[in-house]
Amino acid sequence: MSNVIRLFTIARVALRYRLDTFCAQTPLPPSVRALLAMLRLLPAPRASRGVRLRRALEDLGPIFVKFGQLLSTRPDLIPADICRELDQLQDNVPPFSNTQFVAIVERALGQPVEQAFLSFAREPLASASLAQVHTAVLVDGREVVVKVIRPGIEKVIKQDTDLLLGVARLVEKYSVDGQRLRPVEVAENYRTTIFDELNLQREAANASILRRNFEHSSMLYVPAVYWPYTNENMLVMERIHGTPVTKVGELAACGTDFKVLAERGVEIFFTQVFEHNFFHADMHPGNIFVDTTNPRLPKYIAVDCAIIGTLSAADQYYLARNLLAIFRRDYRQVAELHVLSGWVPEDTPINEFEAAIRTVCEPVFERPLKDISCAQMLINLCRTARRFNTEIQPSLVLLQKTLLNIEGLGRQLYPDLNLWATAHPFMERWLKKRLHPSALLATLKRHGPEWLEQFPQVPQLLFQALQQIKHLEQTVNARPRAPTPSRRRNYLRWFGAASLGIGLGSTYSLWQPAIAQMPTASLVLAAIGALLLLLR
Repeated sequence: MSNVIRLFTIARVALRYRLDTFCAQTPLPPSVRALLAMLRLLPAPRASRGVRLRRALEDLGPIFVKFGQLLSTRPDLIPADICRELDQLQDNVPPFSNTQFVAIVERALGQPVEQAFLSFAREPLASASLAQVHTAVLVDGREVVVKVIRPGIEKVIKQDTDLLLGVARLVEKYSVDGQRLRPVEVAENYRTTIFDELNLQREAANASILRRNFEHSSMLYVPAVYWPYTNENMLVMERIHGTPVTKVGELAACGTDFKVLAERGVEIFFTQVFEHNFFHADMHPGNIFVDTTNPRLPKYIAVDCAIIGTLSAADQYYLARNLLAIFRRDYRQVAELHVLSGWVPEDTPINEFEAAIRTVCEPVFERPLKDISCAQMLINLCRTARRFNTEIQPSLVLLQKTLLNIEGLGRQLYPDLNLWATAHPFMERWLKKRLHPSALLATLKRHGPEWLEQFPQVPQLLFQALQQIKHLEQTVNARPRAPTPSRRRNYLRWFGAASLGIGLGSTYSLWQPAIAQMPTASLVLAAIGALLLLLR
């Protein structure tokens, strides 16, 4: 019954904001087309489609608002005008009762709040769609914040995400662009992400790792997690006292060096992505504060680590090389790297792809950030990639979202920042460091035990390979017109050389993007090839 009521509510909101107009060019079953034709008799909507969609999501509640926020990070899927509107979605939710909050805390701790804390604020510090935060003081005097999930929110999330998934299946089935836009994948990704946010122990673990990565950094501070008070249902962290990054006037009054602050923001982003491969993927201004104790060298403070991104070794490597090629304006290499990485089909015409990339990227360089839009460049690149049947890489979606947040932050703090000039030296240093012999030594130390464990299998693999070669030779000898011995030896030498090439080629292909995970099978093939060449 509740699902029926919810469906009725969604239909009423959709009709109020004339969301039926979004389906004007979509082939639909006759019955649905007839219904839409009747709706077109209603007065035409006055507001733009982006405004209407944003208002509809706001009326439908926090789960749909967060879904709209997710869609705003996908310019590869959503038109630019709609992305701009969805970017304005705010998640201001009235707090739930203090009595419920205290009850959840006491249930999680197994004791009254008066025993667990020296003091406990009954009024919330902040309230969002999924969680609420109160301040408290531990018995040893340390100031903390206490975060719990809204009661009953899991049921609401399941109900609404199920409905979203059903709508996505209809769009994928009947829309012209359904297969390319992959709405089911987007909806499932959203459901996974939002359910992950309900586990506060997961968020605490993310914050703990991010804090350890920047433990001795002068650029970023992450509050400490108090594990004895933290579990899946409650998170207790160090309370920080900083200036919200959005309060530019207060930062200016403190004498903050905005150029340094903006440049440090860029360096923090690239350090997380390439040095640590563990980046805060929800770096909107509401989650970032500034420590102005030393205004000439201001320090960021990051909170809310529920969403963290990582990249595969191959994606990380190819992304770095792509960025460097763009910085160097080597658009030919950008096109070739897209093919090598599998981001575009192998039969992509390189010359055409290179020209398209050059058209998008060239206007960006040698201009301050205030005069360009990285977001618009990403949108144009996505449109260009769409022409060449590019598959959107899910692992890069969070990275794209984070980069858009960094751009917005840079514009606000220091509009004259040249993002490319700041990032280019960092990328050059990172790639040189990755190819340094010390990096190879570190890889050997990390994977050496695995290789040593597999090494005893090598003789058996060699023996089996030689047995197969012997069987092949017997099969060839059994034929009526068998080749001469010299020709058989040539076959063996050719087979050996091919095996050697395959082994070394496979090793090199994986060595280059990752300098790690060197496959034992490739080395075995190379050894077989060398052995056969020696046997002559």
